[in-house]
Amino acid sequence: MTDRVETIRAETNGAEEMHKPLADADTAERFITEKHLGERIRRLRLKKSMGLVDLGKHTGLSASFLSQLETGRVVPTLRNLARIAMVFSKDLSYFFESEPTPIFRVHRKKDRVRIPQTGVEPPTYNFESLGYMVADRHMDPYFAEFIPLADQVEPRSHMHTGFEFLYVVAGELALRHGEQEARLGPGDAVYFDAGTPHSYRCAGARPAEAVIVTMHQAPADHPQSLRPVTAAATARPAQAALLPRTNLADAK
Repeated sequence: MTDRVETIRAETNGAEEMHKPLADADTAERFITEKHLGERIRRLRLKKSMGLVDLGKHTGLSASFLSQLETGRVVPTLRNLARIAMVFSKDLSYFFESEPTPIFRVHRKKDRVRIPQTGVEPPTYNFESLGYMVADRHMDPYFAEFIPLADQVEPRSHMHTGFEFLYVVAGELALRHGEQEARLGPGDAVYFDAGTPHSYRCAGARPAEAVIVTMHQAPADHPQSLRPVTAAATARPAQAALLPRTNLADAK
C-alpha cells in the first residue's frame, strides 16, 4: 500500500511539473535583466544627445518614469518600448537581439612579423601589420620602416580605394601625392585620398618610422579622386603570401 501511495505522489508531482509555466515571474525577470533594456535605452538617448525630458516629449512618458526604466527599477511594457524605438528609428526587436561582443585584440611586438616590400628590388620599406589578428577589420594599421635609397632609385607609386593616415614616429619622410610633395618629420601627420597615386621616400640618412592606417572603402558621400590613372601608377607589387592583406603598397 505504501509503495502505491508513493507512486501516486510521484505521478502527481510529475504532473505539477509538466503544468508549471516555463515563463514564470523569476524567469521573465532574469530574461529582461540579461537584455539590459535600460542600458540600451540610455545609450540610444545619449547618442542623440537627448535629455530625459526631451525623450519624454517624444514618447509621452514622464522623465521620472524613463529614468526608472534606464536604471532598471521598472519593467517596460511592449507599448512603451515601441514608443521609444520609434523615436530612434529602431525596430522593436533591437531591444531583444543579442548584443555583439566588442572587439578587443592585443598585438604584442614580439608576435608581429616584419615583411619587406614585395615586387621591388631593393625594397623601399619594411612593414608590420598591427591588426592581423582581427579577421573582419574595417581598417588596416601598420608600422613601417622606410629605408634610405640611393639617389637614382625612384620609389614606386601606388593607389587604392579609401583613405590613408600616416604619422611619423622617427626620421624624415618625403610623401608624394599626385603633383604634391611634403617632407614630414617626427610628430607630423597627413591624411589623404588614397585614390591618387602616392609614394614614400626616406628623406634622411637614417631609416624613417611611421604608423600608417588605411581605410579600404570610401564613404558614399566622399568621392574618390578623378585624376586619370597612368599605367605606371596602377602597377602594384605582388601581395605577400605570408599574411592576408599585409602588403602595404598593395592591399591597404
